Amino acid sequence: MSAVEVTGVDKIFNAGKVAQVDALVGIDLVVEPGEFVSLIGPSGCGKSTVLRALNRMNDLIPGTRVTGTIAYHGMDIYAKDVDAIEVRRRIGMVFQKPNPFPKSIYDNIAYGPKVTGMKVSNMDDLVEESLRGAALWDEVKDKLKQSAYGLSGGQQQRLCIARTIAVKPEVILMDEPCSALDPIATSRIEDLMIELKQDYTIVIVTHNMQQAARVADRTAFFTAEAAEGHGDRTGHLVEFDETTKIFSNPADSRTEDYISGRFG
Repeated sequence: MSAVEVTGVDKIFNAGKVAQVDALVGIDLVVEPGEFVSLIGPSGCGKSTVLRALNRMNDLIPGTRVTGTIAYHGMDIYAKDVDAIEVRRRIGMVFQKPNPFPKSIYDNIAYGPKVTGMKVSNMDDLVEESLRGAALWDEVKDKLKQSAYGLSGGQQQRLCIARTIAVKPEVILMDEPCSALDPIATSRIEDLMIELKQDYTIVIVTHNMQQAARVADRTAFFTAEAAEGHGDRTGHLVEFDETTKIFSNPADSRTEDYISGRFG
């Protein structure tokens, strides 16, 4: 069974109001367990909106609604009896800018397991395991009680990844996780992503074509254009295929134009 299956999804902001905006129209997307998928496309095409919809982060924005279905292992995550917090534990999120909590390095990792009520036999072991999983342990093992704000930007982003994996998700969503980092930190995060794909299903939004080509198994290209009956420009999925095919022999001329730099 697919890890995540998106079927006929429209994402509508300011639902029910005169100023309604349809951010996405008719999105179909299937992510298999253990797969690394990248979402690419020009700014404003709905990539991040799709990503946030996959673990209900857009619920936090008043006046939004989803039509269609987003299923996690066959379970409709927008069904009324589904706990959004549990969805976010199983489908974790790493944001564009590092956002450590104003706590110690140790407490950043321990926070999620504590608030979600995870049964943890030894928190010290879990903190170490999570930091090792994010390739950060050797750099911080002697300063776990120090503030996370004392870390560099790249270290903070790896800490956020460690915080995400501490609650044992299956799927990790990443929204341009390297865009705020310098080239050296970006390289470290990319190496980490390649390691993480051995254990997690990953969906990433990126504007970096080389990054998508290096790390993703499959790539989805989105664009924004007017759709009949929808007025404003809306996000559309143009094509979704093996990454090597998307970058070497795309099926749609709009994909080729974007990848070659003719627009976007």
